[in-house]
Amino acid sequence: MPPIYAAIALAFGVRFVRSRRRRRHRRSDDRVVLFGAGRAGTLLLRSMLTDPDWRCRPVGLLDDDPGKHRRRLHGVPILGGRDDIGTVLRRTHAGTLIFAVANAGADLVRDVRERTVAAGAEFKVVPSVTELLDHPVAVDDIRDVQVADLLGRHQIDTGLDGVAGFLTGRRVLVTGAGGSIGSELCRQIHRFHPAELIMLDRDESALQATQLSIDARAGIDDPSIVLADLRDAAHLRQIFHSRRPEVVFHAAALKHLALLQRFPGEAFKTNVLGTLNMLAAAEGVQRFVNISTDKAADPTSVLGYSKRVTERLTAWTAGRHPGTFLSVRFGNVLGSRGSVFTTFTAQIADGGPVTVTHPDVTRYFMTVQEAVHLVVQAAAIGRDGEALVLDMGEPVRIAEVARQMVELRPHPVDIRYTGLRPGEKLTETLFGAGEVDTRPFHPLISHVEVPALSAADVARYDPDGAPENTAAGLAELCALPSLTGAGG
Repeated sequence: MPPIYAAIALAFGVRFVRSRRRRRHRRSDDRVVLFGAGRAGTLLLRSMLTDPDWRCRPVGLLDDDPGKHRRRLHGVPILGGRDDIGTVLRRTHAGTLIFAVANAGADLVRDVRERTVAAGAEFKVVPSVTELLDHPVAVDDIRDVQVADLLGRHQIDTGLDGVAGFLTGRRVLVTGAGGSIGSELCRQIHRFHPAELIMLDRDESALQATQLSIDARAGIDDPSIVLADLRDAAHLRQIFHSRRPEVVFHAAALKHLALLQRFPGEAFKTNVLGTLNMLAAAEGVQRFVNISTDKAADPTSVLGYSKRVTERLTAWTAGRHPGTFLSVRFGNVLGSRGSVFTTFTAQIADGGPVTVTHPDVTRYFMTVQEAVHLVVQAAAIGRDGEALVLDMGEPVRIAEVARQMVELRPHPVDIRYTGLRPGEKLTETLFGAGEVDTRPFHPLISHVEVPALSAADVARYDPDGAPENTAAGLAELCALPSLTGAGG
């Protein structure tokens, strides 16, 4: 070989070897280990091996089932269990562990995460199996761990697709469409192709954000969005007369417990009178679903009183109109506006302290998807005048929420206890005194009877009086015997 060709070949060979080394080094940075060789892990692995958008390479799996060890899944070896996390990550030079176990307990998530971080690797999680079944898991689906994962809150699938057909081809109105529950309701309802989806809110920015989340091309003049206030009874009547909704989901409400304790008149005007305006305008609708809260069960706060009154007014209307009028009761929604999660996130970002009212305070939590599934289930299976309550599992200690969120941050943040606020309970209940938990149609959904309360009863109270009198009036309305003002 002439010297010039030998030199070219040598230079090319050196460049080729360096390139291979660089590519090999890059690939080592993109190596991942999957924890979980069950259904979720199999779906994830299959997607990683077949989707060209995946830039990482699965180099091993881990699973706590010894029967799966030393086997292969789609050609990838199962190298051990959680006790082997550190060893396997070091041996495979993987920089990331992806947690892929369906309905994993909080203890398992925390343990695997702690072992992964201790080994110097990143910890990621996959969506729920239900989400994975909807579409092949994509790169963007892999996310950082969230506090809900560490608390062990598992989304309950209430079989929405099987019951939501009643929305197809119907005119559907959602109030509070700019809020956490209302916006998710709109997105889910849109999937079932209603003849018309009418989104109502008094917050124009939030309303447009919901609209754009459904149709990014929609304009502000689109008839699907309606700017209106629940306190304006005449405007509500006009909307119902012109748009003629057949199904109504009433999610609009004031919900901040501490603020409503200070301003009970606002709770009375929006939550009570606003709901009464909606019920009066809704004469002739096929189904009306009032969104309530677990704070309406044996209420002790202005928020709880006002929502209990709306349950009772809805039950009263059920006896007067031909359609189905009912309420849905559930607990706190993970990540909703004003929730402890958003408050704690802001406090942590500010360096702390994170404020918790009491070390033993507990609350029920659910995801916004669960809440919406329950609401749609209620519209399908709920009976006139009753309230539906979802089995929400075990309550969660708020102090534990704070601790887990703090531990997700690299720097220490203090937790400070401030004491229970007026009207706040140490523990929430889902059922009030005398309410019986019956589940005739769904194992996770309870049906409770609600005593009716008439508009005439409500009319006796003045929302513009002294705050302490208004709060006392709301409490009295909750305690009134059924239908003291019947016919009013």
